[in-house]
Amino acid sequence: MVSPVMKSRSWSAAKAIMAVMLVIVFIFPIYGMVVSSIKPNTEVFDLRLVPAHVSFSGYQYALKQNLQRYFLNSLIIASCVTFIALIFHSMSGYALARLDFSGKRFVFLWILSTLMIPFSVVMIPLFILVKSFGWLNSYWGVIVPAIPHAFGIFLFRQFYLTIPTELDDAATIDGCSPFGIYRNVYLPLSKPITMMLAVSFFIANWNNYLWPLIVNQEKKLWVLQVAIASFVGRNDTPWNAVMAASFVAVLPSIAIFFVLQKYLVEGIKMSGIK
Repeated sequence: MVSPVMKSRSWSAAKAIMAVMLVIVFIFPIYGMVVSSIKPNTEVFDLRLVPAHVSFSGYQYALKQNLQRYFLNSLIIASCVTFIALIFHSMSGYALARLDFSGKRFVFLWILSTLMIPFSVVMIPLFILVKSFGWLNSYWGVIVPAIPHAFGIFLFRQFYLTIPTELDDAATIDGCSPFGIYRNVYLPLSKPITMMLAVSFFIANWNNYLWPLIVNQEKKLWVLQVAIASFVGRNDTPWNAVMAASFVAVLPSIAIFFVLQKYLVEGIKMSGIK
């Protein structure tokens, strides 16, 4: 008969093995991308895990194609969308959670219903709207339509509903206005959920491809994802340059995730979703 201690050790070993296997599954594609980026273009599809010849021609080609400019475009767009969206989403979530106004429930349900509308449905009307504002071939055409999103408003509202109303009463006694309560009480307490959404918004907009491709046709305004796609030619494709640019594109997402991962986990736990 197997003792409980042996069962516990066996289960712990099984979990450790599964964890290692998952790590290998997730890390191997990134490793393959890095190795392919330092191979000559003729050896990219060589399946050896260690390159026979090391070459940085892929990175040189990517830099000659003005990769740094496209990197900066992606950084500007993703950072602006993240910063502005967090401000408006937190304010909207506070209003829907704590302020009393007519039709509040209807407004919340209407905002929430937009999550069920795919982007392909609103893409053409949104393009016509952006064109009418004169925002084609500009940062504004990519940034402004990406700011409103029901996901962030919903999470802020759910989080603010978990905050005791006694804090509102105490702040009101101290002379705070509704905006003062939001700024001095709710905003500081929402750091975990804010960081979680910051990571989500930044990565989503950093990896955005379709909308920037539609709005910005001028090459100098391309984002990194559009530039990488342009490397693929009809007859000849520098795959080592594609891998090099893809590795550069992945770096910010990985860095942000590892730096803010504790806030990401904490924000998920404190989001109020049961």
